[in-house]
Amino acid sequence: MHSRLKIGIISYRSNPHCGGQGVYVRNLSRALTDLGHNVEVIAGPPDPLLVGNSRLTLLQTLDLYNPDDLFRTPKLHELQDPVNLIEWLGVSSMGYPEPLTFGMRAKRYLKDKLKGFDIIHDNQCLAYGILSLSKQIPVTATIHHPMTVDRRIAVKSTKSIYKKFKHLRWYSFIGMQKYVARRLPKLITVSDFSKQDISKEFSIPENRFVTIPNGINTELFHPMDHIKREPSRLIVTNSADTPLKGLFYLLHAIKGISAKRAVKLIVIGSPKKNGGIEKLVKNLELQNIVQFTGRIDDQRFIEEYARATLAIVPSLYEGFGLPVGEAMACRIPVICTNGGALPEVAGDAAKIVPQADAVALKNAIVSLLDNPQECERMAQAGYDRVMKNYTWQMTAIKTAQVYKDIIHSYR
Repeated sequence: MHSRLKIGIISYRSNPHCGGQGVYVRNLSRALTDLGHNVEVIAGPPDPLLVGNSRLTLLQTLDLYNPDDLFRTPKLHELQDPVNLIEWLGVSSMGYPEPLTFGMRAKRYLKDKLKGFDIIHDNQCLAYGILSLSKQIPVTATIHHPMTVDRRIAVKSTKSIYKKFKHLRWYSFIGMQKYVARRLPKLITVSDFSKQDISKEFSIPENRFVTIPNGINTELFHPMDHIKREPSRLIVTNSADTPLKGLFYLLHAIKGISAKRAVKLIVIGSPKKNGGIEKLVKNLELQNIVQFTGRIDDQRFIEEYARATLAIVPSLYEGFGLPVGEAMACRIPVICTNGGALPEVAGDAAKIVPQADAVALKNAIVSLLDNPQECERMAQAGYDRVMKNYTWQMTAIKTAQVYKDIIHSYR
């Protein structure tokens, strides 16, 4: 078999700035083309802003989750397409139909084009349409982490019966994802922790998975020694209102610290208008201490890292934990929780605290702010760890090998 592969990567929603899935597609496609492979990314909005030589095909969707025009009402002519109609009805009944309908769109697009590919690689869409392609061509999928965990945490985070129902309805696509994942012969995941979790949650034997860690974009995330660190300046790259990301506990920790000493928390991104996080900042009277950056470009992003004393990753669960790797690549000491795969990524280069524990976060932050030598040791250890274990080139080499094994078995 020739070693130059023709690869189709399917990604239904690929924000290139946040969320592991968009970052994954953008960097993996580039690293695979750098190795000489031929890559076409078939994606839904927003534009994943690919770099390198991969081709991008953006499929037309209703794009009902576009923050600039959220849940817009489609025009009548749009609803003449049955896939659009299914998507609109799903959204109107509080569901999240995008994985299902994107699978239909991808199948429709690829119908006459499969001869141009050696393998199709699905990025956690896990839709019926993609499964049906596997009867004609080798198909694999990356599962970053099981969405059943997001669903459980979301349902637990509210006392309202209506909101519990809303969460259950939103996550109703999980049944399809389990069905599809069980029928694909080989799956890729990004950490051993994720492998064990998906295996348990989706009832798939562990030997059907290959663990290939994510890479860190070390061209973008790197030390900027000419920028001066500001004392007691903390950074968190997660502004999400989702309970899974643990910002709730970090804000309570910051409140505790600010009673005794000056501290500043920079949050990359914007909170939801009138969402839980925005309200919590007001209730805790942290408006002068917590600063949201809004949408920023890459240059400003790494400058924010360079100015920070510590990076905090308070997530309750991560299937990999890119923010830990990105901070370590910038040579910033990291405090993270033991949520999901975070300890696996951090190794002995970060301070690890129990998840969902504001007091433990507070104590860890204070102890490191008071110990610059330990901060320096951690910063170097983290940087060395990323350079040794987490580059995208390494990820691409391992992924291409898995493709070849799958194609060989398929034949």
